[in-house]
Amino acid sequence: MAVGGVWVSLLLMAGTVAAVALCRLAARRRPGAFLLEALSTFQICACTNELCLLAGAELQPPAALALTYVFTVLHGLTLAGSTCNPCGTLQQIWADRVSLEGGGLRIGAQFAAALLARGFMHLIWSLEMAEPHSEAFWQGCSNPLQTTLTQAFFIELLFSAVFQLAVLQLDTIHPNLRVHFIALLITMLVYSGGNLTGAIFNPALAFSLHPYCFYDRFLSYSLVYWIAPSLGTILVAFVWDEIVPRIS
Repeated sequence: MAVGGVWVSLLLMAGTVAAVALCRLAARRRPGAFLLEALSTFQICACTNELCLLAGAELQPPAALALTYVFTVLHGLTLAGSTCNPCGTLQQIWADRVSLEGGGLRIGAQFAAALLARGFMHLIWSLEMAEPHSEAFWQGCSNPLQTTLTQAFFIELLFSAVFQLAVLQLDTIHPNLRVHFIALLITMLVYSGGNLTGAIFNPALAFSLHPYCFYDRFLSYSLVYWIAPSLGTILVAFVWDEIVPRIS
């Protein structure tokens, strides 16, 4: 990708963050968890779609990891109060911080926003503002699974468990410091397993990034990107709430 293409993508992601920030600010006048989750998930999915496009072009791995860290910090600072991840909502339901009905609405909002973000990116890519956009617009399933189905399942389960455990462990740290720890962890997980499964551990984000893959091989991809991270989250929640208090 030419340097100009990189700047176009960066400006597009920055513009998405700014637009969502304005929408969230306006939504605070009539607060609703459903709307805030939808806006927040839209931001993460739209930016990650574009970031993956950058990483798949001529961007060097260190630069791609650096951008992953920077934008994860940016998401953490601008999307406070939202999980943007069905697994995070499952953890809240388990801890009785959100009702089952409320959690279901939030998860529905997250998946709806994921689809909307994908459609929005297709619209942007159709404008062909940068060279890779024309190729991405016609791209089908890019097959992110570069290992066996069993290994991919346990990678996503493990990464989801590690991530949710870190979120619980760092809950008492100041938010401005916590986002950097979380961003560093996510960057490390992407470095460790990004070449095998994409290291997504977010069912809504996975659906936004690879919708054609779910259409072609629904059972395999739902097992890896939906069931595995959900099981990892439930496992951590069970151990954190039931086992740790008994042994501490």
